[in-house]
Amino acid sequence: MKTPRFWKSRNLISTTLLPLGWIYSGLTAARLKFKKSGKVNIPVICLGNITAGGSGKTPTAVTLAKLLQKKGYHPYFVSRGYGGKLSGIILTKDSSYTAAEVGDEPLILSRIAPVSINPDRYQAALKAQEQGADIIIMDDGFQNPSLKKDISILIIDGGFGFGNQRPLPAGPLRENLQSGLKRANAALIIGEDKNNCAQEMKNLPLFTGKIKEIEPQTKPTQVIAFAGIGRPEKFYQSLENCGMNIISRHDFPDHHFYTEKELQSLLHEAQEKKAALYTTAKDIVKIPLPLRPKFNVLEIEIEIEKEQELMSFILSRL
Repeated sequence: MKTPRFWKSRNLISTTLLPLGWIYSGLTAARLKFKKSGKVNIPVICLGNITAGGSGKTPTAVTLAKLLQKKGYHPYFVSRGYGGKLSGIILTKDSSYTAAEVGDEPLILSRIAPVSINPDRYQAALKAQEQGADIIIMDDGFQNPSLKKDISILIIDGGFGFGNQRPLPAGPLRENLQSGLKRANAALIIGEDKNNCAQEMKNLPLFTGKIKEIEPQTKPTQVIAFAGIGRPEKFYQSLENCGMNIISRHDFPDHHFYTEKELQSLLHEAQEKKAALYTTAKDIVKIPLPLRPKFNVLEIEIEIEKEQELMSFILSRL
């Protein structure tokens, strides 16, 4: 789904949907309270959020895995494989699975470390442990109680914050804000804190980071940009930060699988306007291999300020 505009404020649409939001948050609270958690014999770090939509969890997970590898750890990612058909597998960079089989985000993560895929995070963690993992990074799953977590770090988009602070579908919250903050061990705000989220987290260790674009060596004169992520406007901003002139933008729902017709329409527009097509790393894996050379990817990474302090915090709790 696309992030609805009405999630940013408390308006008529949001208020109308609020009773459904109370039911949703109540069901989440009940699941967290009554569902039993399985525990594995290796540390589990959860990178999650309280809001729906893209906050930067996946690129943050990549950054954390690299930092742990530098410390001598052998991390595995645990993912539900959203959008994929397969489960109970270990995905590596040498695997030949497609996004339709394992989901888009695991394909990005597998470039850095193996990914154990299973909707049941506990079973995924057990398999990772059996395969030689000595630490687990959960990409998402803060509201999933099936696997006991040693550290839970909230990833927050500084530009969006907590929106109107109402539960789904009236707002972006996956659970009650204060309840979620109490369960977290730390928070990482990515980008400028335009919504003063730091004030909500006075009792949490707070870290900050920013998106760092990996600029292409040659930049096109004109760009047609498209993305199927929670907040595509962040991707467009990254392109502009690299000095690219976007002449056309196409938003698709998060985790969208592109049809042949959609891709051919984009290619036709690019040819007609003599522009380069740019998308995200999450989207390119859903484009058929024969067509991928016709599309460009803007790679990003998360640069954590006071990186060593964050690592000291994590390692001290393990």
